[in-house]
Amino acid sequence: MADIRDMYMAHILMRREFGLAAGVVRAVDGGDVSRAELVADHIALIAGVLHGHHAAEDALLWPKLLDRGSDEVATVVHLMEGHHETIDAAYQEIRKELGPWRADADVAHRDALADALERLNSVLVEHTALEERHILPLAEKYITAAEWQELGTQAMNDVPKKKLPLAFGMAMYEGDPEVIKEVLRFAPFMARLTMPFVGPRVYASYAKRLYGTATPPRSAA
Repeated sequence: MADIRDMYMAHILMRREFGLAAGVVRAVDGGDVSRAELVADHIALIAGVLHGHHAAEDALLWPKLLDRGSDEVATVVHLMEGHHETIDAAYQEIRKELGPWRADADVAHRDALADALERLNSVLVEHTALEERHILPLAEKYITAAEWQELGTQAMNDVPKKKLPLAFGMAMYEGDPEVIKEVLRFAPFMARLTMPFVGPRVYASYAKRLYGTATPPRSAA
């Protein structure tokens, strides 16, 4: 059956990056278009990772759990679906503000973007905690290893290929080495060979530009 440990790694990534996001946005001075562009690219990346993650769950996880589980399973799945709707509403606000702020670094767009990120993060923290407590044990019971692998593959489909080393480096920053090794087992040979070294270096360099440090604060959750 499914080895759900990689989901914890994905959740830690998202809690860390979204937990820091609003503060990074608010720290950009009005009119600093160069800095706004860098931060906006980061927000677009992590929002895309989150959106793909949830779209894969909506398409491939919830229907299987509803079909195979009990009425008790249905209750928690519908709660998760409701969280996704709330998060998606904040995601749409983020997309709305991101382009204009990227273009002019206007303070009004900056603050609206930061507000939307804070709303999203508040629900995300609750959502991932409940998912870990209630959904992942169900996935271990009802979802096969092949189905879980398909879920992970689809979740990353929308991440641009050139961004994959960065995205994986983000996950590796707090990831369990044994889980990282298991995830890479399904990757192409060259990725299995190089990613353990390339991913952390790419993220460290990126974090230095974005956060001012190669070792940003770790997830509190």
